[in-house]
Amino acid sequence: MARKGLVEVVQRCLGRVYKSGAFEHEKCPMRDEKVAGETPCARGDHRWWHRWGWLGVCGEGAQLPSGQGRTEQRQNRIFSFSRRRKAVKFGCPGKDKCKNSSEMPETITSRDAARFPIVASCTLLGLYLFFKIFSQEYINLLLSMYFFVLGILALSHTISPMMNRFFPANFPNKQYQLLFTQGSGESKEEIVNYEFDTKDLVCLALSSVVGVWYLLRKHWIANNLFGLAFSLNGVELLHLNNVSTGCILLGGLFIYDVFWVFGTNVMVTVAKSFEAPIKLVFPQDLLEKGLDADNFAMLGLGDIVIPGIFIALLLRFDISLKKNTHTYFYTSFVAYIFGLGLTIFIMHIFKHAQPALLYLVPACIGFPLLVALAKGEVTEMFSYEESSTPKEAAGASKEEPTEASKKEK
Repeated sequence: MARKGLVEVVQRCLGRVYKSGAFEHEKCPMRDEKVAGETPCARGDHRWWHRWGWLGVCGEGAQLPSGQGRTEQRQNRIFSFSRRRKAVKFGCPGKDKCKNSSEMPETITSRDAARFPIVASCTLLGLYLFFKIFSQEYINLLLSMYFFVLGILALSHTISPMMNRFFPANFPNKQYQLLFTQGSGESKEEIVNYEFDTKDLVCLALSSVVGVWYLLRKHWIANNLFGLAFSLNGVELLHLNNVSTGCILLGGLFIYDVFWVFGTNVMVTVAKSFEAPIKLVFPQDLLEKGLDADNFAMLGLGDIVIPGIFIALLLRFDISLKKNTHTYFYTSFVAYIFGLGLTIFIMHIFKHAQPALLYLVPACIGFPLLVALAKGEVTEMFSYEESSTPKEAAGASKEEPTEASKKEK
């Protein structure tokens, strides 16, 4: 399953992009458009509208909103790093590809969910063998550099919306574009097409400070900042399309976690040997040693992201019911806290590492299911499925009234 990053989403999905210095929800041209009976802004499907401004439609028929400026043809050059005009045209691999692309995060299918525990097991066993065969010092050095770069980018992306509130209105915000292509003429292909502004550079600089701190000291606070950034980006970029797929994914990882923790020492060995921000660490001797604590309890990021994308699905299901309540979201969120608390309690009682998903999966699935049984909404819960793209949903919603009007006539 390919993971589409921000660069690929912008490069492959969009024909034209307009970005303003301070784009707000009130200026979003899609805020009043109904997609399957809901506004895209309410669903959260169009957060890129708010983050990147007005996003055009692929193809030659795309038009910018009136008064927003004219689209500028980008120059034919292999590498450019320049100030960008207000409107930038991106090359699309073709109208069909652009048309079928979407701004939605990567959707996990039932097949992906079924294969995920197998892939995760192979990866875990491979890491275990690497640590047994090769020097742990050199492996962690390579991993530290790799996650140093990824952590800076993830943290910068995470803090960017929050940091925008602190910039004054008269902040000199300039737009930039980083373009890297391969080939020439008709065979030219865009490898990297990244757009950013001065505010993004400030966020990147702040994140780099945390990155250097982590690289030099491996401090647990820097580790947790990167870990939280990875978790938030993971929940943002991955979507479950229905509850059944979520149950398959959680059920498979339930077995995976129990086997590799209780059945072998592989999981614990890799977690202790792997010096990278793939886990959150909680100092158990914080009161004794303060920030220099060195005795930690660990929580893998998978124990945050996997239940997190299921809880996010239930939030979208709440919104689809149009009852102005978030019953299933709050239920699953409380269930997650309960399951995590139970994990910590059992760990302290038995003084042994515990597979968190052993307690999180039954709680996150069981609690919302009991609520659905009590409310008589089990059928609605398991029949709920998101459209593959917002455009398809919009097209479906537009076709329905058209057919109805024909019948009336």
